[in-house]
Amino acid sequence: MLASPHIQDLQQRIALYDDQSAYKELYALFYKSLQQFAISFVRSPEVAEEIVSDVFIKVWKKRAGLNRIHNLKLYLFISTKNGALNYLRTQKKVFLQPEQYLVQLQSIYFNPEKLMLTAEMMNRVQKAINDLPPRCQLIFKLIKEDGLKYREVAELLQVSLKTVENQMTIAIRKIGQAIHFDIRTTLSS
Repeated sequence: MLASPHIQDLQQRIALYDDQSAYKELYALFYKSLQQFAISFVRSPEVAEEIVSDVFIKVWKKRAGLNRIHNLKLYLFISTKNGALNYLRTQKKVFLQPEQYLVQLQSIYFNPEKLMLTAEMMNRVQKAINDLPPRCQLIFKLIKEDGLKYREVAELLQVSLKTVENQMTIAIRKIGQAIHFDIRTTLSS
């Protein structure tokens, strides 16, 4: 995920100049993450595609007002969540509890120069992530993979900031245990 100044630049180009190339770049930048997020609600890749496409169509139609949005990334995630919930409502489907979200993690990005993880270590980390409770997995993915801030995730999922912090603590602790890493010894060094 690119830094906010780049996203703001794309937002400005779309809003002020009707820049289709900026719009396409914004779409490419967020499409996969938003689709995976929508799948966690609707459990259908095809429906998730439609929801995300609808979000981007609305962004283009309302591009003149795009400058009034302070955090476009959060806006896109919230719009996708609302689209997914609206779809479930129209289908008269039961709303999912956070524990039932279907979370699909891509992969964790590690800087190979900073962390020399072996294939076995990566497998252990991935298994630890897959073994996390669904809500914990979703929060971990939104923060570590999609680059949202704790506050943004709390707002998006309508939970307290403390809940997000606690879920991340659980995730990091379980991942650390899986790879036999004790953060206390690292911090004291």
